[in-house]
Amino acid sequence: MDRFYTSSAAYNLFLIPWTIAVNTFFREIRPRGAYNIPRDGPVIFVAAPHHNQFLDPVLLAMEVYRKTHRRVSFLIAAKSMKRKAIGTFAKLINCIPVVRAADDAKPGTGKIWLSPNDSCVVLGEGTKFLSEFTPKMQIMLSRAVGSPVAEVVQVISDTEMKIKREFGGETGKGTNRIREKTDELKAQGVNGLDFKRLPYVDQQDTFLHVYQRLTQGACIGIFPEGGSHDRTDLLPFKAGVSIMALGAMANNPDVKVKVVPVGLSYFHAHRFRSRGVIEFGPALDVPEEFVEKFKQGGPEKREAVSKFLDLVYDALKTVTIRTPDYDTLMLIQAARRLYQPPGMLPGQHLTLSQVVELNKRFVNGYNHLKDEPRLKTLLSNVLKYNRLLRDLGLRDHQVQRVQKGGWRTLSLLLYRVGLLSVWSVFALPGVILNGPIFLSASIMSQKKAKEALAASVVKIHGRDVIASWKVLISLGVTPLLYIFYAAVATMIAIKADAPLKWRLWTPFLTMGALPAIGYAALRFGEAGVDVLKSLRPLVMSLMPGQRPYLDRLKVMREQLSDELMDIINEFGPKLYDDFDKNRVLAPSSSVPISSGKPGLRQRKSGAAAVETQENLLAHPMNWLDERLFGWSRSAERGTSAWAGPQPRSQDISRAPSPDASDDEDTGDYDNVLDLLRPVEGQPTPSRARSRSQHGSYADLQKLRMTGNPGQPQGKPAIAAAQPDEPDSPTEDSLHRRQRRASLSDRVAVERIGALDRQEPFRDCTDDINSEIQQNKPSTSDE
Repeated sequence: MDRFYTSSAAYNLFLIPWTIAVNTFFREIRPRGAYNIPRDGPVIFVAAPHHNQFLDPVLLAMEVYRKTHRRVSFLIAAKSMKRKAIGTFAKLINCIPVVRAADDAKPGTGKIWLSPNDSCVVLGEGTKFLSEFTPKMQIMLSRAVGSPVAEVVQVISDTEMKIKREFGGETGKGTNRIREKTDELKAQGVNGLDFKRLPYVDQQDTFLHVYQRLTQGACIGIFPEGGSHDRTDLLPFKAGVSIMALGAMANNPDVKVKVVPVGLSYFHAHRFRSRGVIEFGPALDVPEEFVEKFKQGGPEKREAVSKFLDLVYDALKTVTIRTPDYDTLMLIQAARRLYQPPGMLPGQHLTLSQVVELNKRFVNGYNHLKDEPRLKTLLSNVLKYNRLLRDLGLRDHQVQRVQKGGWRTLSLLLYRVGLLSVWSVFALPGVILNGPIFLSASIMSQKKAKEALAASVVKIHGRDVIASWKVLISLGVTPLLYIFYAAVATMIAIKADAPLKWRLWTPFLTMGALPAIGYAALRFGEAGVDVLKSLRPLVMSLMPGQRPYLDRLKVMREQLSDELMDIINEFGPKLYDDFDKNRVLAPSSSVPISSGKPGLRQRKSGAAAVETQENLLAHPMNWLDERLFGWSRSAERGTSAWAGPQPRSQDISRAPSPDASDDEDTGDYDNVLDLLRPVEGQPTPSRARSRSQHGSYADLQKLRMTGNPGQPQGKPAIAAAQPDEPDSPTEDSLHRRQRRASLSDRVAVERIGALDRQEPFRDCTDDINSEIQQNKPSTSDE
């Protein structure tokens, strides 16, 4: 097979524009469990669900490279490789094309139905089985019965042939559905079902190439569902990942393949400025007994492939959120928003990683307890609460913020309307100049979604292709549009008889200013949208006759939250043996920010935030909002905007993300003013960097905290309750304290736990580093 190989420089060059595009399209992408990525050796990354057609592999490749500097080659449909733009980008990262039979499906002649006596015999009327089918080809039925596929083993005549297994598997569910649909069509005068014929595809060449790459110690990325979709549950897995892992080890005993499950969780995956979490699960070792069975071939080989595929599926279940339908997902997320973790203070938000973890636990609890009477009653009341929210035009996170209307509320409303006008003026130039990009991306992505939906048998709305095409079209249109603007600006300079020096510099200045104007429009526009969302509660509180409905809504929310906590406390320990130890608790930061990707200013936490808010000169608009208009009760107490009076924290975590979900965005006005200006002496990162892996230093810090008798109540619990969360920097680290002693490599927690807690920290660190040098050989990244 003729392959196109690229150098490391080409791979890195590919990541530059895509990193810019992804960071622009997404408001936040948060990695979890990146410490599970092997630093060397052959690795297969198995990612699901595949909800963003071309962006999923880009995001995965970016995170793996950012954490380990390893490069991932993905398996991609040969149909996609034939597209000019996609094929060019795919070659730059050494993608491996895979021919899919479904991409070459052709409609069959006539109508078919199943034999009444044998479910593996297909009968037809007006069919041409002898000329259209050969053994090993596949037959796919219509979408009306779920588009099941079966392999043809024998063509008896033009109207009769045998298939290898029943449609839909050995459970018989697919067969029953087909027979019911056939009877229904016969009652309408239609004799049989439509069908398509799929060619036989020999994937041996593709597998051999994958074996070669794994033997070289490379990383392979695969989406086992076989294609992108917008369903809430996983599609049936293809056996390719099992064949690749087992085949590589069977061909070369020295190859030890590891399989890393990767869960992709998005909030509004198809929308601009959405959020996502990439979670890496523990790496799976390929069992040797499966490899031996694979070598034997025949039934043993099929058994090994099937069993290992089950292991991969079980591993992916631990890092993905799966519900049977969209309504169930919305119900689960509505209940999750009502959850108040122990230690949660007014206005605090869970981190984005905590939101994903809670979603998974709520889904698990729902699957186990959905027949429990108390849970049924609670979910029914949650639906009523949601309907009342929709009737009032509010969102859940706004309910507790609606106060009794008065002159302060009116003044605050007018003030925010004025602020919205200011943000709109700042954003307007960039919106106008970049308008053609937004319009073309929106129109073309919707067109592509319709085309994908028409050609697919698994998509629901075709949303899985929208984000990918928005980014692709923007990448193509943006440079062309900016070049056009530069040419126009140059022509204006020439017609205005500007000096030669300015004529020459005009195109370069224009090309440099346009990205800055676009970024300013993005940030100010985002802030303006947050302000706009915050106006609804103020208007509601000023409207006469709305107060009883708002009071009723608040009472209902409190009752639902209490009932939810009672159910969790009762059934949680029954579902999880380590429920209390690993319970999701409130983050240790006392003040939220509007996103995990801070703007021009990163909000302080604890007492530092109070000092900033009380200083009129340091932050005039924030001071006005708090002091003059009484935005929150902190105006009377002199505390931070949302947290209430707090002792100075000695363990300030990274700033948490808002409680985002599939049907609402939070942070209406939580931190809009933080975009104004940086605080002197505080760093202004362009993107929040969170450490997904547990460093040994952080583990040691947690053990020291747990063993400190003077530690305030609740601190050890918060540290222990989040074993999978990114580590929290200490307050000293926020002030860029230089840490002189640190562990030079990863150390097992058990080894750290065996340390003498009375021994000085520096001595502990030196001892462990000495052991590392003596006992553990060093490894280098690929």
